[in-house]
Amino acid sequence: MSQSDDVHFYDPAKGHGLSHDPFKAIVAPRVIGWISSRDAQGRANLAPYSFFGAFATFPPIIGFCSEGYKDSLSNIEATREFVWNLTSKTLVEQMNQSSAPVPHEVDEFELAGLTKAPGVNVSVPHVAESPASLECKLLQVVRMHDLDGKPMNNWLTLGQVVGVHIRREFLNDDGLFDTARAHPVMRAGYLGDYAEIGPMFDLRRPKA
Repeated sequence: MSQSDDVHFYDPAKGHGLSHDPFKAIVAPRVIGWISSRDAQGRANLAPYSFFGAFATFPPIIGFCSEGYKDSLSNIEATREFVWNLTSKTLVEQMNQSSAPVPHEVDEFELAGLTKAPGVNVSVPHVAESPASLECKLLQVVRMHDLDGKPMNNWLTLGQVVGVHIRREFLNDDGLFDTARAHPVMRAGYLGDYAEIGPMFDLRRPKA
């Protein structure tokens, strides 16, 4: 760790020297991985994950990382299916409720007062109230390793999108999904910090 008038630098392996670890506050905001799954017996599960992203377009691939081997992972490995649900501002309390540490047999859809909508290309239900949901088939689950090759208790799940649900109220007349109208909520910062999307602007990449 070193200090200067303009920059605070630290090596994460040696500690950050601050009141709280700033990593999640720097890599922010992050779209919430609100993942629905079901186990081999057909019991539904719904849980939010802080680390989520899109990784490819053709075909569309998304993924989330779990710190700890949780119900979502065991369900997805058993059925090879899952669904991502967009967390809107109107659903933030239900999303938070679905993060409660409850026994495996508890249905978080029912716990949070959400409606299960049936899948089309997967057998996993999605959140009917969500502005958009992505049905996925499992590509791979990767247990992550550190620089020393030591297995970590972190698991990256990657899925190919095989079905997309969009509530029509979030489609503009020109056929574009209205991200601002959907009011996505994102993780941003420390333990209880969330963010909404701000004003959007247009910026096109340079032409060759």
